[in-house]
Amino acid sequence: MEIRQFQQWIRDRYEKRDRERGTPGTFLWFIEEVGELATALAGNDPKNKAEEFADVFAWLCTLANINDVDLEKAVEKYTLGKVEGFK
Repeated sequence: MEIRQFQQWIRDRYEKRDRERGTPGTFLWFIEEVGELATALAGNDPKNKAEEFADVFAWLCTLANINDVDLEKAVEKYTLGKVEGFK
């Protein structure tokens, strides 16, 4: 599945509720999932790590959707060589 397809899948299922929640509320859910990922990364359970990465990505897609950002297009800055150097 392509990034755009997954983002659309999230949009098709959750957009109405996500837009009602808005960016601030959705960002809080996203941050909660990032915290759960941090906890998983400190552990030794590969299945839990994978689940938390998936949750973070899903909430990132939600944030992108309600802010009208096409993530696949956005990451072109990396895939098209538009980033120089290291951070």
